[in-house]
Amino acid sequence: MTHYQTLGVNKDASPEDIKRAFRKLAMQHHPDRGGDETRFKEIQAAYDVLGDPTRRAEYDNPRPNGFRFQAGPGFAAGPGGFDFDQIFSMFGADMGRRNSRPQVRMSLWITLRDVVQGGKRTLNVSTSAGSSLVEIEIPSMIDDGQTVQYTGMAPNGADLLVQFRVKPDSTWQRQGATLLLDHPVSIWTLLLGGEITIVTLTDQRLTVRVPAHTRPGTMLRVRGFGLRDSQGRAGDLMVRAQAQLPESVSPELMAAIQQEVGG
Repeated sequence: MTHYQTLGVNKDASPEDIKRAFRKLAMQHHPDRGGDETRFKEIQAAYDVLGDPTRRAEYDNPRPNGFRFQAGPGFAAGPGGFDFDQIFSMFGADMGRRNSRPQVRMSLWITLRDVVQGGKRTLNVSTSAGSSLVEIEIPSMIDDGQTVQYTGMAPNGADLLVQFRVKPDSTWQRQGATLLLDHPVSIWTLLLGGEITIVTLTDQRLTVRVPAHTRPGTMLRVRGFGLRDSQGRAGDLMVRAQAQLPESVSPELMAAIQQEVGG
């Protein structure tokens, strides 16, 4: 399979077409999102070649077996008559330097809702080579402190490495793949049982059953509505019942309660 086939583009594809194809496939097959690591490495290797104009030209027009040494423009002689760095480069001895890209690192703060939903974010990336607006895809279920590489997306073709930081949420807590939510429940529902409705981070309305005689602070489990781990398995949503007193109680009910309490 050729590098073009790996990325699913034609041989006459433009650099932008190649970049778009790579981004789409890289997000789809990234191991941190449950993708196949071998497939991801193939995609990365294909883009490393086709995303570099010089290497793409060499790939499209491979040299015949053997090497020809030719002095001329672009081949500078060193003090002894030859530039050995250039000679070694021709033989692939400088592959580490030729294959490596400059890297730009930055941090990005996101919300827990961004973690669940993913989405896009436009960043202003500035380096000594210039600045540019870059639109990146936020991987869903990203962990706090995790770094994602966006190949060739920084100015001058450098790789952009983004470390994602997740802001603490005032309502939700995250424990691995489990989401924890404190939710008010009336004392009557705690005593008699009933149902409560919660709204998830994806704005989905869920009905949660509250058994009779539930104590305040009890955890109510909703299976499969937490986050997904690196293997794609869904965690649980845990709702902690917080007792909510009624705003008003009728005199008749208060009298009945007092009579019951008084025995």
